[in-house]
Amino acid sequence: MKNRAELTESRVRSLQTMANRLRRHSLRSTAEAGSGHPSTCLSCAEIVSTLFFQFLRFDLDNPDFRGNDRFVLSKGHAAPILWAALAEAGAYPLEELLNLRKIDSELEGHPTPRSPYVDVTTGSLGQGLANGVGMAFAARLNHSPGRVYVLLGDGEIAEGSVWEAASLASHYKLANITALVDVNRLGQSEATMSGHDLQVYADRFKAFGWNVKTVDGHDIRDLAAGIGGALDEDARPTVILAKTLKGKGVSFMEDKDGWHGKPVNDPDQLAEALAEVGGEDQPEEKLSVADPEPLSSSPSTEKDFAVSCSYGEGDKAATRQAYGQGLAKLGHQSSQVVALDGDCKNSTFSDLFRKEHPDRFIECFIAEQILVGAASGLASQGKIPFASTFACFLTRAYDFIRIAGISGLNLKLCGSHAGVSIGEDGPSQMALEDLSMMRAVGGSTVLYPSDAVSAEKLVFEAARTTGLTYIRTSRPATPVLYGNEEEFPVGGSKVLRSSDRDQATLVSAGVTLHEALKAAEILASAGISVRVVDLYSVKPVDAETLQAAARDTSLIVTVEDHYPEGGIGEAVRAAVGDADCRMISLAVGGVPRSGSPAELLNLFGIDAESIVKTVRDAIKGYC
Repeated sequence: MKNRAELTESRVRSLQTMANRLRRHSLRSTAEAGSGHPSTCLSCAEIVSTLFFQFLRFDLDNPDFRGNDRFVLSKGHAAPILWAALAEAGAYPLEELLNLRKIDSELEGHPTPRSPYVDVTTGSLGQGLANGVGMAFAARLNHSPGRVYVLLGDGEIAEGSVWEAASLASHYKLANITALVDVNRLGQSEATMSGHDLQVYADRFKAFGWNVKTVDGHDIRDLAAGIGGALDEDARPTVILAKTLKGKGVSFMEDKDGWHGKPVNDPDQLAEALAEVGGEDQPEEKLSVADPEPLSSSPSTEKDFAVSCSYGEGDKAATRQAYGQGLAKLGHQSSQVVALDGDCKNSTFSDLFRKEHPDRFIECFIAEQILVGAASGLASQGKIPFASTFACFLTRAYDFIRIAGISGLNLKLCGSHAGVSIGEDGPSQMALEDLSMMRAVGGSTVLYPSDAVSAEKLVFEAARTTGLTYIRTSRPATPVLYGNEEEFPVGGSKVLRSSDRDQATLVSAGVTLHEALKAAEILASAGISVRVVDLYSVKPVDAETLQAAARDTSLIVTVEDHYPEGGIGEAVRAAVGDADCRMISLAVGGVPRSGSPAELLNLFGIDAESIVKTVRDAIKGYC
């Protein structure tokens, strides 16, 4: 291992020439694009050159190979230098660099998995280290020799998510991850909090249990010694704190404020900058990305999942408990399934998975950003992560969820304790926005089981479904509605009551579906027949069934334990469109309070009594 840090004079000169070539590409590509961030590329040129062409082991012909080292550009605005390094390595023709930021190019302004050499979307600062932690877990689970390298900017160290990731990496002794911090002193609008005081950063990372190395970020030998030293660590993650100058190599830009996000558009200035950085010559030695070590075995790719339920007539169970039971069963059918939790496992019931598959359970403690960030990293490496916590706490990680959607990651989230039906714990614990925020994520799937059978079955449906999938579970125990053989395909719904005399349709899911069924019984005893639809798939929604209900009954009443904005009511309204049908939405219309579940459902007009009154009034008013 150590010889990778021992460089000949020729090798040092070659890596320095490569660094200057990367600077040159970054200046030219951003000038051609008319936008971009060349100054932050110039500061990290030696870091990228040394890492890529001396240490990184990666099969460019097989970027998905699980034995590859992984590189995460957490400071995603430095994308031009990533594309430049990949082009110099042979992944892209050099002329493709001049297509930076063009709509038909993979070389986006910030990295996304549109490029096969990018695992996760970056650019929303503070996420890359959390993703890297998930990748390091994946390498450990795969028994892979591959290492994870994450390049961060010093400005993003202000993000709390960085320290959530640092804490977890240390706790689990992830020695296979190395963070490199480009300490170039200048942020977007002013200097960073700590400037060039590397001791401040060093003390913080040491306090989090990291192996810390401080280096001159423009000295190839110093960088190589620091990165090479990380290879000898077997119990701690390593951080390389590299002191650099923003805009390094260009006199009118170097260590000067006001150049963030500004390309050198003036032709004379660009010529001057290119002359100063050099990089026209080829390196003395041929530089390339080294081949990875082979894996002893290939990870399995099971996808043919099937669940068997064993509930009896009259059984009651909370969907959160059934979620945990389904997840534990799924773990027996796929070694790729990994469960994560945020210290709620005895409430979300993900602890049932931990008891049966302890080697594939990751406790992330009370830190939801690393919970979702690490799960995203695992998903990028082919794992099927299920991350669970109270649904309300996922709001803390929403930016990670948003970016996972952009990345197209196969991420599974479960939010429990949804709605006012959790009762006495009060409004801070009640998720009333989660359906809205999950529906808004591009390409997402949103599932909302109403009984134990559907909850278990939907865990398996989530595993079969590609992309970000959210499962909403409830706290109260509710009656089992379905037979054990019932199936719940994504995009479907279940019509639980129906006749050709229906005067209205009740559409609901979760706890309020049971209230709708009670209401239907009360109405039936008064001679009013209503249809009841279980909308277990909130996105994609079963538009065909809903449109048929609109035609047949001309009145749809949606009932949900959620705020009206963005929930079931709006999903149904969008599906029905301009059909000649009245729509009434019953939802939580204000900030809730502590109380019993029954009291709260009644207070906000989403219990059986309120549904009955709404339907009666609507029919009476129409007649």
